[in-house]
Amino acid sequence: MIFLRTLTFLLLCISTALACAAEQPSTPILGLVNASQDRSENRILEFWGYHEYDGSQNYADTLKLRYYNPLNIGDWHGTLRLDTAYTAAYGPLLPAQSTGTYSANNAMVTIWGGKAGWFGNVGARVVAPLSDVGQWLAGPQVSTSFTPASSSKSLLADISPLARYMIGFNAKAPSGVTPPPLASRLELYPTVGLNLGPSTQIRFWDENGVLYNAAGGGWFVPIDAMVTQRINKNLLFAIGGAKQVVQTYQFYNWTVYGKVSLTF
Repeated sequence: MIFLRTLTFLLLCISTALACAAEQPSTPILGLVNASQDRSENRILEFWGYHEYDGSQNYADTLKLRYYNPLNIGDWHGTLRLDTAYTAAYGPLLPAQSTGTYSANNAMVTIWGGKAGWFGNVGARVVAPLSDVGQWLAGPQVSTSFTPASSSKSLLADISPLARYMIGFNAKAPSGVTPPPLASRLELYPTVGLNLGPSTQIRFWDENGVLYNAAGGGWFVPIDAMVTQRINKNLLFAIGGAKQVVQTYQFYNWTVYGKVSLTF
């Protein structure tokens, strides 16, 4: 039954995405135009740092490396994103408290894109555990983006919602340790960008989104905001943070993060 429900959901996701992949209207809607197929041909390398508190006196520091590469196949144009992460967890409730030792966490591959005239993008993500505890995850995603139609300066930079459904499989754990329960969750990113200046933005729900735990029930809803400052066409800095406001699905209490982004 779980497999059938999962398969049905995936088919609905794909059907919805294909239904949305229609010719976009030639006239603006509410002053906005669809920009989901506007993408850069540049490559981007990002260095991320995270400091997270889980609410139980435990902390985790994470270093992330993220890379974006254009991916063009015929008249289909998209983006390939690669992520890897190393994490050091510490606190009085953890066995190896205050060690500060970083270990491999996971690796991610995400691909999304579309064709000229499509109203949105379709794609998928795969997560692979790099440590001896974790699980593989995979799932489809759909997204779109809208920007102001007027070329004049606007407070609104973009509205770029994304939905993804991740399903866990092949959980792994050391001998004698119970593997983690398989995940099944909906991820929602109601991303909104606002212009604070010619090279400065504040972006909401860009890095941390809303989660629904389909496996056991419960929501995780954070307030997430990130300020970005572009120095030039090749260099961008950002700093942000997120705080849970609804947590019937345990995830984290708060987190702060920053990144350095290089475009080439």
